[in-house]
Amino acid sequence: MKICIVGGVAGGAGAATKLRRLDEQAEIILFEKGEDISYANCGLPYYIGGEIKQKEALLVTPPALLRKRFRIDVRTSSEVTQIHPQEKVIQIRNHLTGESYTETYDKLVLSPGASPKKFSIEGIDLPGIFTVRNVRNTLEIDEYIQKNQVNSCVVAGGGFIGVEMAENLRLRGMEVTLVEFTNQIMAPLDREMANILHQEIISKGVNLKLGTGVSKLESQSDHSLIVSLTDQSQIHCGMVVLAMGVTPENGLAQQAGLKLSVGNSIQVNEFFQTSNPDIYAVGDAIAVTHGVSGEEALISLAGPANRQGRSVAANVLGQHQTNGKIAYGSSVVKVFDLIAASVGLNEKQLAKSNQNYLKTYVHPFSHATYYPGATQISMKMLFAPDGKILGAQAVGAENVEKQIDVIATVMKFGGTVYDLEELELCYAPPFNSAKSPVNMLGFTAANILKGEMPVFYAEQIPQIDQENSIFVDVSTPPEVLMGTIPNAINIPLDELRERLSELDPNKKIYVTCRVGLRGNIATRILLQHGFDVYNLSGGYKTYRLVNTTFSQENP
Repeated sequence: MKICIVGGVAGGAGAATKLRRLDEQAEIILFEKGEDISYANCGLPYYIGGEIKQKEALLVTPPALLRKRFRIDVRTSSEVTQIHPQEKVIQIRNHLTGESYTETYDKLVLSPGASPKKFSIEGIDLPGIFTVRNVRNTLEIDEYIQKNQVNSCVVAGGGFIGVEMAENLRLRGMEVTLVEFTNQIMAPLDREMANILHQEIISKGVNLKLGTGVSKLESQSDHSLIVSLTDQSQIHCGMVVLAMGVTPENGLAQQAGLKLSVGNSIQVNEFFQTSNPDIYAVGDAIAVTHGVSGEEALISLAGPANRQGRSVAANVLGQHQTNGKIAYGSSVVKVFDLIAASVGLNEKQLAKSNQNYLKTYVHPFSHATYYPGATQISMKMLFAPDGKILGAQAVGAENVEKQIDVIATVMKFGGTVYDLEELELCYAPPFNSAKSPVNMLGFTAANILKGEMPVFYAEQIPQIDQENSIFVDVSTPPEVLMGTIPNAINIPLDELRERLSELDPNKKIYVTCRVGLRGNIATRILLQHGFDVYNLSGGYKTYRLVNTTFSQENP
């Protein structure tokens, strides 16, 4: 069997090597229009920042290794320009020689990936304006900075690449402005969780401009650039990095008459077959099935792409594997000294889908607080009335991705918030608490579902009837001096039982503390004394995150 593979990064290279492990006799040809295969896309910003010192480290598998060890015919700088499905022929252009030629195939695997979005912005093709997609782009940025002694940059886009580039350019000593068109960076997070990252970015000296886009780019005689923004301001800088998202590479699929799916991605079935049964597709160019919503979605992540490559290799040879077709969007990003991770759907997405959901916030520590060095993790979980976990987000300095990995695993196997309560996770003071952060999410969510902890949320406070309500902060007086919710009276938790007479039993009682734990205890006391009472999920810490608004420009 002759198998041609288009695209030599995660999905394509993975498919090629798995094919060889399954079939020693197959003829495998791997085409890559760039110079490199199997490179570390996710590591590119860290080369710019100097965390990765050698460019060779970005090349996971050199072509020579695939040729010798796996007997794969690797052809770099070779772009497949056309597919003739009826004849099972592809047309290739060699960018080194200019030659064009054809190859036949029995099965064809498309792994073209996704390309950076480029909007209709005047001056977008000027020198000094870059996107980050491959090793060559990265080396060009590095060379441009050194050659032109660039000391300032505008990064447009607050997604994974934009945030990582902003961080690494700042660590390189440059003045950096991060521009994001929406009101937050990192779309997988909800805004209150992203606010923690906003604070971190600003504290590290990055000028963060939210709700702002790039409208025009101009070049100056000294090779510097003027970036005009939608808020009518201008920034002078030495270079611009455009990181405004990616779009599926679907040109070949369209030309071949293959059906497309959401976001103009390539439509595939559960076995990664396109609308032509002899043509398969994997990676960022295809739509997957979201594990929570069950709907087609674009999830551009390396993990699913690698698994898809393995599955498609088996399917080309007659098996029926689906690994990688269902994805939950587990992701993590480093933002200076913080880590942010998420899985599943966020609240913005659930609200748009009109799905009935509940939520809980907790702010536990990364390990036992009596062991030195514990740091706080802010966590949010969304769940259905039957306990199904719909999504989770976490931000903190350490052990963040561990919590989301555990939740992602529970979601994969159909678990609920009640399973989080019962999880037995490793515990020793340097590593975890006896009640792990994941357990805490399970406890609070289960308490809400059982009716043991009626809750209210920070964004609901303005709509609460003030005349028929009492807000009570059960924190200590010194803590309350540092801030509390509007109109709250202070009754410390340890005085609550003796001061019940100060509360009108005919009014609703809304309780808060710092992070929700003492509020839970107070709520349980008041419930058992006949009060109609609700606890602020996540406490005053979450209230501040919800009600923090960043100006368009933060020096």
